[in-house]
Amino acid sequence: MKTDIEIARETDLQPIGLIAGKMGMGQNVLEPYGKYIAKVPYNLINEDRVKACKLILITAITPTKAGIGKTTVSVGLALGLARIGKRAVLALREPSLGPCFGMKGGAAGGGYAQVVPMDKINLHFTGDFHAVTSANNMISALLDNYIYQHQKEGFGMKQILWKRVLDVNDRSLRHIVTGLGPHTNGITQEASFDITPASEIMAILCLSKDLEDLERRINNILLGFTLEDKPFYVKDLGVGGSIAALLKDAINPNLCQTTENTPAFIHGGPFANIAHGCNSTLATKMAMTFGDYAITEAGFGADLGAEKFMDIKCRKAGIAPALTVIVASLRGLKMHGDVPESDIKLPSPDGVRKGFANLDKHIRNLRSFGQSVLVCFNQFAEDASEEIEMVREHCREIGVPFALNNAFTEGGQGASDLARLVVETIEKNPSEPIKFAYSDDQPVMEKIEAVAKNIYGADKVTFSLEARKKIRIAMELGYAWFPVCIAKTQFSFSQDPKAYGVPSGFNFDIKDVVINSGAEMLVAIAGDIIRMPGLPKDPQATRIRIVNGQIDGLS
Repeated sequence: MKTDIEIARETDLQPIGLIAGKMGMGQNVLEPYGKYIAKVPYNLINEDRVKACKLILITAITPTKAGIGKTTVSVGLALGLARIGKRAVLALREPSLGPCFGMKGGAAGGGYAQVVPMDKINLHFTGDFHAVTSANNMISALLDNYIYQHQKEGFGMKQILWKRVLDVNDRSLRHIVTGLGPHTNGITQEASFDITPASEIMAILCLSKDLEDLERRINNILLGFTLEDKPFYVKDLGVGGSIAALLKDAINPNLCQTTENTPAFIHGGPFANIAHGCNSTLATKMAMTFGDYAITEAGFGADLGAEKFMDIKCRKAGIAPALTVIVASLRGLKMHGDVPESDIKLPSPDGVRKGFANLDKHIRNLRSFGQSVLVCFNQFAEDASEEIEMVREHCREIGVPFALNNAFTEGGQGASDLARLVVETIEKNPSEPIKFAYSDDQPVMEKIEAVAKNIYGADKVTFSLEARKKIRIAMELGYAWFPVCIAKTQFSFSQDPKAYGVPSGFNFDIKDVVINSGAEMLVAIAGDIIRMPGLPKDPQATRIRIVNGQIDGLS
């Protein structure tokens, strides 16, 4: 079969104005970025249409390092819905350069179910990630300058919470020293970098409802504490307006298309293992404004992405899925059924059977939110038909609709049956109103425990002294009502990335809490999760190159 990039290049792309016209959107409102990508002003969102649209969330079982295929299913479902005559619009996250050049490769779908032009989407796109990086680091520079310029007046920071970011996997930047050299180079101090998707600016961009809300949130960012133990915010620097100005264009969703010319909004890109893992609220509402069906996804497994989608994004945005589709594959089921990673492409009925426990746990979790659930089986070339039938029969036994997805090899035609079942399930058994995992007024520790025990299956939750200190500070500052965003490994329900399947009886250790007062959430750091990833021994970057004037090696 052809590579993803070859398929993407052969796609008959339509001018972005035609894509907008399919949705009933006038070309005059677009801000084109070339022929096939455009920014769309967020003020086109219509809340009445948002309420009328059927929102579909795509999530998955606990992923393997090879992935499960959520984006391919998301794109495929949009293609399938269009094939059966439904007005469907996608809303996806933007890829990060870190994974693109690191372990995972591109994040634009795959095969004949991609968003295109995939090379531009995977690399610089419309510059949103660069805008977030610049805005974040501008705050760092302005804070350091403020300390430097006011030190003779007795001003100083007892603790700086704000970190720099870069959209590159670079382990050497996790812990650094800045300001070395002569006095004019600034104050010598310890510092550190996160990856751009972990930036609070990224979370703010994805949760803001308009420019005014964006600036308000930026001003409310807690930067640290002065020598007098007073909280110091961006508003104290007086630069909230200038930081918002850097994001003036980035706040508008990006419109592009699929391999079958279905409209797709791609905007924002927080990771689900270290942030809240959803595309922007504005992009989702834009898709809901212009589609009868809107398809979106949440990062990694349902324990991470879907939980945060419900408890953070839906809670803040006032939206709710009519249906949640959980993606499973034989590779993933075998990985969680004690089959060695080297053998997950080989037949193993026992491994598949054991792997059902992971699938069932995710289904129970989603149903606890009041969700109607459908299992989508993402088929790979080596999959044995007998094992696929095992999955189908298991879903029948537990009363969950089941459909195959072959969009990777067949495009929309390969997802038509999935699309029909999605429509039928929404009509006959739509989701109930969301039942959140915790209430706004619960104590912070109880919120974290509710997710760790009820969603992950932890037996006990422990909090380090530093985590307890940050929670106390958050409560004193009036942030106890914030939702919690737990940062943990994506490869397990627990904090141990090698505890596959459905671990139980484990302790869940919260080492630290990051106060995101602008994004209005508390990020609880569990286990050894790192917010600045490193590169693997054989990074994807070794395969990316320019061949005959075109980028090759993206996958």
